[in-house]
Amino acid sequence: MRPRWQVIPALGVFEILAWGSSYYLPAVLALPIATDTGWPLPWIIGGLTVGLLVSAAASPWIGATIGRAGGRAVLASGAVLLASGLAVLGSAANLPTFLAGWLAMGLGMGMGLYDPAFATLGRLYGSDARSAITTLTLWGGFASTVCWPLSALLVDHLGWRATCLVYAALHLLVSLPLALRFIPRVPPSTVTRSGPGSDGLGVPTGDRTFLVLAALLVVSGAIMGLVSVHLLTLLQARGETLAAAVTLGAMVGPAQVGARLLEMAGRERHHPLWTLRAAVVLIAVGLCLLAFETSAVAVAVVLYGAGNGILSIARGTVPLALFGPEAYPTMMGRLARPAQMAQAIAPTAGAAMISYAGPSATLGLLAVLACVGVVLVASLTIAASRMPSR
Repeated sequence: MRPRWQVIPALGVFEILAWGSSYYLPAVLALPIATDTGWPLPWIIGGLTVGLLVSAAASPWIGATIGRAGGRAVLASGAVLLASGLAVLGSAANLPTFLAGWLAMGLGMGMGLYDPAFATLGRLYGSDARSAITTLTLWGGFASTVCWPLSALLVDHLGWRATCLVYAALHLLVSLPLALRFIPRVPPSTVTRSGPGSDGLGVPTGDRTFLVLAALLVVSGAIMGLVSVHLLTLLQARGETLAAAVTLGAMVGPAQVGARLLEMAGRERHHPLWTLRAAVVLIAVGLCLLAFETSAVAVAVVLYGAGNGILSIARGTVPLALFGPEAYPTMMGRLARPAQMAQAIAPTAGAAMISYAGPSATLGLLAVLACVGVVLVASLTIAASRMPSR
């Protein structure tokens, strides 16, 4: 098996390209596409929603596949699917074809973003995967930093269609070889993944701990999906100029990376549930500061960014700690489905609420959801304390 110092950077580069060419792609390309084609902007952005829903639908099967045979083939297939979807986007002559490209993109996202990557690391390193997951999120945190400027540069010089094709080529020439060369093969699992109280995939879907964790990830996914798209609008509604809103929004990325570095510096001296508690509380405090219209807007944005940063780590490490390495890949796939569905629907729902109820009401809803998250993480702590030790 290859050493970690080779596996994690290879997977890190894979994640930067996967996130940058899918989830973060519409932020730069949506307006140029609309200007060039005349297609409605909401439908263009809606392609990402289509992709996330496809990813959510496929996630349980993907997690179970990684649990049986490891993540090497899944990640390699994800690179090919992302390349295929981007090629369809870049050559689409009409909107239905463009949206069809997002169907392939969605399956590629389900096979190539954090959840399958975390499951792959869990399959490789078992209960020792926590540090690998934390390090991987540091790499992934640079996806927008690298790919937004790259996308803007490519659009300016080559146009949006060629930009999609360049990313497709990068997946075939960089991501695919990285997956095939550096992600080790693992022997097929012999663990039986069905039994009483499970869904045939080894996941205790009726277990209270599972249900509370799933609910918490749904709430967190909804918050992330809404804020990631509408943060600048909400900040401007608070009285910030566009320039100030952009400056404040840019603070989210560094806050995420900084919080992840602090988590790494802890050297696993605390249980992952502490990371999850800290993430949820930071997000709640940040959003409440925004909703109550305090003057500490920058502090609110930094707290939200820090909480969101370590939430990515907790999303990968808490299921590993609670349910053990044998069920972990399947568990990640099962937990991903409702969270990704919430993340897919939230931007559209948020846009409707901003239009009909106003930005202040939307910020109030976000604060309420964040407080619900605090209640859920407290309930999760109680439920986890009653589980048999692993």
